[in-house]
Amino acid sequence: MKLSHKQTTTIDFLEDDLHTEGIFGGGAGGGKSILGCYWQIKRRLKYPKTRGLIGRAKLKTLKETTLNSFFYVCQQQGLQSGIHYKINNQSNEIHLFNGSSIFLKDLFYYPSDPNFDELGSLEITDAFIDECNQITEKAWNITMSRIRFGLDENNLIPKILGTCNPSKGYVYNNFYKPSRENQLKDERFFVQSLVTDNPFISKHYINNLQKLDKASRERLLHGNWDYDEDPSVLIDYEKSVDIFTNEFVSGGYKYITADIARLGDDKTVIRVWDGLRSIKRYEFAKMRVDDVANKIRQIQGEFNVPNSNTICDEDGVGGGVVDTLRCIGFVNNSRPLETNTHKLNYYNLRTQCYFKLADLVNNNLIYLSDSDIDIRKKITEELAEVKQKDIDKDGKLMIVPKDLIKRNLGRSPDDADSIMMRMYFEIKPSFVRNLRPI
Repeated sequence: MKLSHKQTTTIDFLEDDLHTEGIFGGGAGGGKSILGCYWQIKRRLKYPKTRGLIGRAKLKTLKETTLNSFFYVCQQQGLQSGIHYKINNQSNEIHLFNGSSIFLKDLFYYPSDPNFDELGSLEITDAFIDECNQITEKAWNITMSRIRFGLDENNLIPKILGTCNPSKGYVYNNFYKPSRENQLKDERFFVQSLVTDNPFISKHYINNLQKLDKASRERLLHGNWDYDEDPSVLIDYEKSVDIFTNEFVSGGYKYITADIARLGDDKTVIRVWDGLRSIKRYEFAKMRVDDVANKIRQIQGEFNVPNSNTICDEDGVGGGVVDTLRCIGFVNNSRPLETNTHKLNYYNLRTQCYFKLADLVNNNLIYLSDSDIDIRKKITEELAEVKQKDIDKDGKLMIVPKDLIKRNLGRSPDDADSIMMRMYFEIKPSFVRNLRPI
């Protein structure tokens, strides 16, 4: 089996005693699927009676694409179906002659199984996830948590390999960007592999990549992770990073925004604003409605914020907080606010406020004082998922539903919503009293 230099480098990472998770890829034609399947086969042959996993967002796509790479590698290695390995299409398992096996898994986020309970009883030795940018970070982490079978007996450590083309999201934030900035965690690795790094690829494949549109060419040929080809994205990525350094944004009236959650996986996120400067952030998990209301009252007193400048998500249990405080309630699917300057061309209030937020962020008019790296990462991830729905269709402007954003992230966009609600006060017409001179 002939491997490129980049593939060999990745195999070295996958066989050491330090790195537990890593990404190989960054462009089309770099040999991503071939490498992942080769590694899985090599591990199963080297360590009898161990269990691997080959996963992808959709099992059907895995069988139509990744599995063909598996067959190719088997052929190159002299392994014959029915003799050295057998595939059980009922259980979606590959059984090797030495007692090892490989599970073929669908890792798509389904609302009916948000915690991936279907993987709950799975015990594996390692995992390869093809096109890992198409699954959620939660799916990646849960797969990682299932890696424990046969490790001690074979003196191994957990290993998970992901392959993908350039994209924004957890792969960008956890692997590519830290690698570029020399801040990658010790247990992680990232290997950029382009078509030009693959000496075994056909020259016709490269010619075809050169004929692609500019966006696809930047991503798939040149491996440009910072080229965002999606025109539906509302907020420029670099501008979403700037919001943490825009200290020049001036202050003004004080406001409080609160995205409410109760006794679930979602978080209650409360923000205090000085004009368009977010000067304080609070986060609470599994907090009852009356406790949230009392906490907001305490924050109002500390920062001198009246009820008329306090807004809470009124959908679901947030309505109880609004009723208790008698503050402003934010209903996502309510009618957009009337303004004197803009025609009401928004599907709902949520869409209107996110379009306003995009305008301010893209013009460097928002500042968040959050210093925690993990919180910053969450916010940039959530803002990157705010996209216009049906961009090519006429009619009212819409953004993608919250359920879809939650599916892509593997969590609720609590922080983004707490920032978005601040836009209510920017859109709502201000009351100005005209006093007659005495």
